[in-house]
Amino acid sequence: MVRAIKGTLVECDPSIKSIIINIDSENNEYLVEDLDESHLIIKDNVLAKLKAKLEERLKETVPVVENDSDSDRDVR
Repeated sequence: MVRAIKGTLVECDPSIKSIIINIDSENNEYLVEDLDESHLIIKDNVLAKLKAKLEERLKETVPVVENDSDSDRDVR
């Protein structure tokens, strides 16, 4: 018997896709299909949970810059 899974098409940069695949590799609960270098199908019912985990992972790896005096906004 064929079983259908409802999913959402996600387009992202390859670096973000790599993080999503890494998160999914822990329990295989998010990813339905890896389509190409920038597209994934994610299970609909866990999309919000995946977004939260991705935000958490990005906070761990990407430093937050406050008061950047060398920003482009200072250039005239």
